[in-house]
Amino acid sequence: MTKDEALAEYTVRYEALLKPLTVKLEELLRDHLEGISHVDRVSARAKSPQRFADKAVKVLEDGTLKYSHPFEQIQDLIGVRVVVFYKQDVDIVSTIVQKYFTRIEKRDIVPDSESSFGYVGKHFILSVPADVIADNADTSKLPKFFELQIKTLFQHAWSEANHDLAYKPENELSSHQQRLIAFTAAQAWGADHHFAQLHTELNKAPPAAN
Repeated sequence: MTKDEALAEYTVRYEALLKPLTVKLEELLRDHLEGISHVDRVSARAKSPQRFADKAVKVLEDGTLKYSHPFEQIQDLIGVRVVVFYKQDVDIVSTIVQKYFTRIEKRDIVPDSESSFGYVGKHFILSVPADVIADNADTSKLPKFFELQIKTLFQHAWSEANHDLAYKPENELSSHQQRLIAFTAAQAWGADHHFAQLHTELNKAPPAAN
C-alpha cells in the first residue's frame, strides 16, 4: 500500500466512522467519570489522515515496513485523554477505567532512571465497546482498540509544550536548549509531587503511590 492509497482509504474511514466513534467514546467515558472529583477534562480524537499516512509507511532500519497491515496494527487510531488534578487521581480514574473497559495493555511511562526527567503518563490500550458502535457501521473498517492516556495537569502541560518545542525536525536543539527542556521536566515532576503531598495533608487524600 502506497502512502497516497493509505491516505485516501483512511480519509474515508476518518470522516464516516472514526470521528463519530470518538464522540461516542468521549461521552461514554464522561458518563463513567461523572461525579469523580478533580477531573479537569476528558477529550477524544481520531488520528488525522496525514499523520496516519505518515505512520502507515514508516520503515525500519532494515528497510522493511514497520506495519504490514497498518489499519489493524496501529493501535492509536483513536486516542482518549483524561487530565486530572493530582497524582492520586490518576489511580482513581485508572480503577474506574479497568472496571468498565476491557484492558488489552497497560503501561506506566516514566523516565529511564531516577536521575532523569521527561515524559510521564499512564497509558492503556482498551477494546472498543460494542455499545458505542453505530448499528449501521461497517465493523470490518473500525478499529478494535483505542488508546487512553491519564495524566495530571502538570504532566499534560509539560508533554504538550515539549512536543511543540522539541519535536521539530527542521530545528535540532542545542545542548543548552536540551538542558532547559530537562529542567522544565524536573520542575513539572516536582510540582506534581508537592501538590500530591498537599492534597494528602489538606484534603485527607491517601498518599500518592510514587
